[in-house]
Amino acid sequence: MQNNYSTSRLHLNQLTLSDTEFILKLVNTTEWIKFIGNRNIESKEEATSYIQKLIDNPVINYWVVKMRNQQVSIGVVTLIKRDYLNHPDIGFAFLAEYTKQGYAYEAAAAVFCDIIKDPAHTHILAVTVKENTSSIQLVQKFGLQFSHEIEIENVMLLVYSVSTEKLLIDDLTKIFFSIFTNSNNRQPGWNIIHPLCIPQISIIKKSGTTETVYKLDTFMEPRKKILSDGTLTEFEEMEIHEETKIAGNIAQRFSKCKKSGYLNGIYFQEYGYKLFQFIKTNNGWKNASVIWEDANL
Repeated sequence: MQNNYSTSRLHLNQLTLSDTEFILKLVNTTEWIKFIGNRNIESKEEATSYIQKLIDNPVINYWVVKMRNQQVSIGVVTLIKRDYLNHPDIGFAFLAEYTKQGYAYEAAAAVFCDIIKDPAHTHILAVTVKENTSSIQLVQKFGLQFSHEIEIENVMLLVYSVSTEKLLIDDLTKIFFSIFTNSNNRQPGWNIIHPLCIPQISIIKKSGTTETVYKLDTFMEPRKKILSDGTLTEFEEMEIHEETKIAGNIAQRFSKCKKSGYLNGIYFQEYGYKLFQFIKTNNGWKNASVIWEDANL
């Protein structure tokens, strides 16, 4: 794992003894004590000793999150291999005044991106108490799903889990949907689609009892035209539900989708289904086929 990360708004720096005052403040917040536990750290000396133990432990990765423009410490992101878990778990804690602004997601996303590049990590876990609904919502946003419940030191904990392969497919799917977006002055990412797919990809539109089969270029050309000549504007398509099955080096994903925009100046919103098939190549996961059908959900 890297020592430091940067995002559009944040810096993540490896924990050092210079973070003593901030850690002393963070571990004594109401939220930390309620959801993580009282560390009984009441002085700078105790905070320094606590930090040193974290730094000295080889199974703990600990980053302090700072505002990029102000260098103000606002929270932490952690990746820890605990004795009672089979895989490392990711965690985060932020000062109350910096919650509900997307900082935790932005910071944790930087760490997630690094984790999925490392073949040593096959799964990512997250552990929380059931009362911490904000944390649960955040880990679910990253694709982690409830796995099981465990009791540690008389506290019941919920364990959430996701495979790194699933995260890679999530990312691949998200990029595929984003390619065709031209809302908010965004330009469609035509140059992105070829690296996402195998050259022989099959793309099929199903409509009633008929189907239209495309190769990648024949699928792209008419969409390039209508998304650039004013026919289709403010267009966006997104996945609203998915089910993914991975078996070895092949995978299948069923998606429920919503798309909206202005067609010839008239607003529309439609729903539909997509079925993706993926294969894992020497260059990572690739789209092998896409089948879609527009329908009312």
